[in-house]
Amino acid sequence: MTELTILMPCLNEAETLATCVTKAMDYLKRSGIDGEVVIADNGSTDGSQKIAEDLGARVVAVPVRGYGAALGAGITAARGRFIIMGDSDDSYDFSRLDGFVERLRAGADLVMGNRFKGGIAKGAMPPLHRYLGNPVLSTIGRVLYATPVKDFHCGLRGFSRQAILGLGLTTPGMEFASEMVIRASLAGLKIEEVPTTLSPDGRSRPPHLRSWHDGWRHLKLLLTFAPFSLFFVPGLLMLALGLPAFAALMLGPVQIGGMTFATGSLILTATIVLTGFQMLWFHALARLFAVRFGLLPSSPRFETMRKTFNVDTACKWGALLLAGAAVTTIVAVVRWAQTGFGDLDTATIARSASLVSVLAGLGLQSVTNGFLWGLLNQNLPAATPADKKVSEEKAQLSFG
Repeated sequence: MTELTILMPCLNEAETLATCVTKAMDYLKRSGIDGEVVIADNGSTDGSQKIAEDLGARVVAVPVRGYGAALGAGITAARGRFIIMGDSDDSYDFSRLDGFVERLRAGADLVMGNRFKGGIAKGAMPPLHRYLGNPVLSTIGRVLYATPVKDFHCGLRGFSRQAILGLGLTTPGMEFASEMVIRASLAGLKIEEVPTTLSPDGRSRPPHLRSWHDGWRHLKLLLTFAPFSLFFVPGLLMLALGLPAFAALMLGPVQIGGMTFATGSLILTATIVLTGFQMLWFHALARLFAVRFGLLPSSPRFETMRKTFNVDTACKWGALLLAGAAVTTIVAVVRWAQTGFGDLDTATIARSASLVSVLAGLGLQSVTNGFLWGLLNQNLPAATPADKKVSEEKAQLSFG
């Protein structure tokens, strides 16, 4: 089996492709590695395909547009045990890949380049990316996924083909780079970094990257795969703060120092309680969906909850909460009747209405979310031969 595939996505890179392929070929020859250079072409119209083939590279045609689609097809078509991927704009030096190969041979599943350690040449990275985009997104990634990667978006990286194919990466755009790191971290793959350099883009035209658009897509992906941080932690904090405050305000105004918290604060805390409870449900449902469809790994604790928690349990708790709302409503109407259905104190009305709203809201959330939990937890039907044939045809269409 071929040891190494050097993979480059390509879309009209005639200006720089020859330089990149030549450097990659020279590296394979100099190092004595049994390898190949693969160009995942995304529909170039400037003759990039012929340039690559004339230099000895293998071209894989990828009809589905997008950075991720091109790389996904290239990874699938690669013959190497290891793959080192990098952009074909001459910003990365394909003649200096020894650090990646050494780490891969030593057992690393994913080896990331770190441009901030290796050196960024003047004009190679826009200030917006260098001082805001990359540091902020990389920090968010490290916090959410406990990964050692400090340069999430470095385009030069090496990995075990088998390990990365096992992740089932799906994003077709620029966020493919983030998905690879996220899914590798969640799967517990061995990730390391090596310093690498970044040179100015060698092309005369603007890059395909769109700073704010692609940055937002990367951020969305970082948050999508982190339901614990996105939903559970904020929801738990809301309940931890909102419930005691709501209970205290139900007994009457609360004075702290020179400030008095009364009706307005009661309504606010009721909203916080309802929102926090729903965010906990969002976490549970998002985690269940992601586990069922292989987007996130499961855990013994989560599997125990899946087996013990069901629609019946959710409906029982929901019914108790709704019954509490009904009893509270009846008590409030009886007290109103005792006054001859006349005007009531505003604070008394607010406390009764808030309690009914919270109990009814929590009850309805429990019942409706419980049914959605039950739906998502149903056994998936086995794929029929027709389904498998359609999936194979789609894969051929997508990856050439």
